[in-house]
Amino acid sequence: MQSTELINGIRKNIRKIIVGKDDVIDLLMISLFCSGHVLIEDIPGMGKTTLVSALAASLGCSFRRIQFTPDVLPSDITGFTMFNLKTGEQELHTGSIMHQIVLADEINRTSPKTQSALLEVMQENQVTIDDKTYAAPRPFMVLATQNPVEMTGTYPLPEAQLDRFLMCISMGYPSHEEEVEILINHRAGRVSEKLQPVASADDVINMQQELESISCARSIFDYITAISESTRSFPDVRIGISPRGSIALMLASKGCAMLEGRKFVLPDDVQRMAYPVLCHRLIMNKKAGIRQSPESVITSVLKSVPVPSSR
Repeated sequence: MQSTELINGIRKNIRKIIVGKDDVIDLLMISLFCSGHVLIEDIPGMGKTTLVSALAASLGCSFRRIQFTPDVLPSDITGFTMFNLKTGEQELHTGSIMHQIVLADEINRTSPKTQSALLEVMQENQVTIDDKTYAAPRPFMVLATQNPVEMTGTYPLPEAQLDRFLMCISMGYPSHEEEVEILINHRAGRVSEKLQPVASADDVINMQQELESISCARSIFDYITAISESTRSFPDVRIGISPRGSIALMLASKGCAMLEGRKFVLPDDVQRMAYPVLCHRLIMNKKAGIRQSPESVITSVLKSVPVPSSR
């Protein structure tokens, strides 16, 4: 009951700033339960940065925004050591990534060399600086944004980087009524000045630990595996879902069940999470063109794979 109150409190707090995007807020919450990272992909002006700032302001966690530009270096992200002439010792200067909630803004505007600095910390929650390994703070979550339309001066994220994100989501245009409400409620000022934290870092860790108590039946494991296997032999798909993708779908399905207040996963949870978890992991053949998209592939796979019966 306590975790349910915390979840509802965080969602309600974010809704004070973000209008009409309950489904997107829910996906962020699920990723938070799963200790997963999120890529938010949409055109400018849709509220990507505001959404992340609202989540960070709702949590009593350290927050850092990294504005990715071509001149950002890997050491700016991970950190570096510097020789101190006064003490005669090497001093560690931690990088921007060593915070609990990190906003990687416009992540595709930095070089592949700098992007690769995120691979270790996003997968293993640690950074290596001069042959020494340092643990990332807990909880730890990277939320990255990118504009999928204006590609001039950008560097497409490599498949290994995309695979580190639990989900890839988009905001989408608001409805007429929602946009009117945005205009009415718009006030100048930073999000962090408008919202107060409603959950602590320990609360987040406890919710992440609670995810382990959500049960998955063998039939659900079979269902997830069958979905992943189907993408590997699907026409127009060059590289299908890897075992890491299957694990991500399982975790997200558990998070979906937890969000709904259940202790077990249903096939509906798997189907709901399939699109945000799997689409960005599919690599299409160049010949696919407009004939097939990752979304249409997942739709076809979900229709073809038998759904396990409810228990």
